[in-house]
Amino acid sequence: MRIVPLDQTFTRWDELLALILSAFASMNGRIDPPSSALKLTTASLAEKAGTEIGHVAIDGEKLVGCLFLRPEADCLYVGKLAVLPEVQGKGLGKRLLTIAEDAAVALELPALRLETRIELTDNHAVFAAWGFSRTAEKAHPGFARTTFVEMRKVLAAPIHAT
Repeated sequence: MRIVPLDQTFTRWDELLALILSAFASMNGRIDPPSSALKLTTASLAEKAGTEIGHVAIDGEKLVGCLFLRPEADCLYVGKLAVLPEVQGKGLGKRLLTIAEDAAVALELPALRLETRIELTDNHAVFAAWGFSRTAEKAHPGFARTTFVEMRKVLAAPIHAT
């Protein structure tokens, strides 16, 4: 399995959209509001890849995982971390997050940040096991209750040679 950056040569937008929708399908009916993944299109994914740092995991010729990264003032935001259901639990998510950590270090950003829905307590536990800590509880516009949690992973400061 290889993980490659999305670049201008990537053309498999239909397959990437299907991967994300498959990976997020278990959330349908469990979270409110519904996942923003349901609003994605092949065109919006291509646009996202043009403004964010995207990577895809490929097993043979099949897309099996992805993530999108967006630099922020004090961290690197991890979005649309997706792994096909049949590949979940085999370490690919953690491999993708290692890419995120490497990108944050290269951009001199001290932390990763992600958001996960309040209902997805299994995700909270997985991210905690990967070194993320809950930093905030927030609500989507129009909701009076907490709908998602923010989690951060502070990265080790790079050692600079003197």
